[in-house]
Amino acid sequence: MQQTDSAPANSNIRALSIIGVLFFIFGFVSWMNAVLIPYFKLTCQLSDQQSMLVAFAFYISYFIMAIPSSAILKKTGFKNGMMFGLWVMAIGALLFIPAAMTRTYSLFLLGLFIQATGLTLLQTASNPYIVILGSIESAAQRISFMGICNKVAGAIAPLLLIHLITNSDDEIDLIQQQLPSLSAPEQLQVMNDLASRLILPYLCMALVLVALGLLIRYSHLPDVQEPEDEGGASEKKSIFQFPHLILGAITIFCGVSVEVLAVDSVIGYAQYTGLAFKDAKYFATITLFFMIISYLIGAIAIPRYIRQRRMLQIIAVLGLIFTTAALMLQGSWSVWSIALLGFANALLWPSIWPLALVGLGKFTKQASALLIMGVVGGALTPLLYGAVSDAANPQLAYVILLPCYLFILFYASKGYKSGLS
Repeated sequence: MQQTDSAPANSNIRALSIIGVLFFIFGFVSWMNAVLIPYFKLTCQLSDQQSMLVAFAFYISYFIMAIPSSAILKKTGFKNGMMFGLWVMAIGALLFIPAAMTRTYSLFLLGLFIQATGLTLLQTASNPYIVILGSIESAAQRISFMGICNKVAGAIAPLLLIHLITNSDDEIDLIQQQLPSLSAPEQLQVMNDLASRLILPYLCMALVLVALGLLIRYSHLPDVQEPEDEGGASEKKSIFQFPHLILGAITIFCGVSVEVLAVDSVIGYAQYTGLAFKDAKYFATITLFFMIISYLIGAIAIPRYIRQRRMLQIIAVLGLIFTTAALMLQGSWSVWSIALLGFANALLWPSIWPLALVGLGKFTKQASALLIMGVVGGALTPLLYGAVSDAANPQLAYVILLPCYLFILFYASKGYKSGLS
């Protein structure tokens, strides 16, 4: 793919800056789930599997709404699609207000689903936009820069949300200790008070999302076009005739599975090992911090010093090593092994996308929708983790990460070239 003539270098820099803001929003909204899972578990009195419905409701939207998002983009184009995505996210944020007022878990889940619907539209537009905006060889580098924006926001979001909805560092620990000794009416009052604290943060979020939608509407994003048919794409009639794309979607499933599970489960897992919530709450941010470091390495090294396919092989092996360590070690050493998965997981997304989109030509938007559907891994795998955790224990449940990393290693070694001449 070549950079389009209509998008000169200075225009591309401006466009990447705007898309970087969007990826910051992706991260801020998505990684709040790391706090919402233990928070809902407490306020709504849930099991591990029930609390993981937060991740399920959020990421299942990517699977359901990816194809409709592709159809919308065909009519609106990339720019307007991003704007509509932000406004849909605002609707989901506003739904948190009645959910918090009534402490209705199902309404919270619906709000998360709608937020993720907006994110699906945004990601279906923005990821291929970044790939098309320059050469395919440097696509992983551009997506790595976007990942830095995403994970910086993700590192901030859990700590900011906790600060906004708690009165002190040890409040949650104190409530957990005192709750069994309270009467039913007193417990209800405490739970209602905790839930109501979500109203102001999500109202502010909705207003910011509406404003950003207007910013996108009146910005000067360059209008990029899908690349010309290449590699025999003109002879194909369906995206299902590209085996490397299908395998790429499965790899995205595995990649999002391990990324989401590591961040969204690590606070609860740290508590399981004996840490107080006031200490455990930092591990989601620590995991995302490791991802930021990895993204910085990718932004510098790809493709100058290492090819994106080779990087994908390396991080798959690292994922296997850290997962094995988490399963074998005990206490804080095991928790730190899960946090270190952030270092392995960061470059999965930017490395898989360019490999999966090679030679797609006119099928790029449809292919993007298929890859976005792979994000459903973030819905199903945490739910499976919750079920295994309830049946056995949270540490043993991490065994489900191993086959994911093995498939990623297969794709990086052989699967990426399946069907390509």
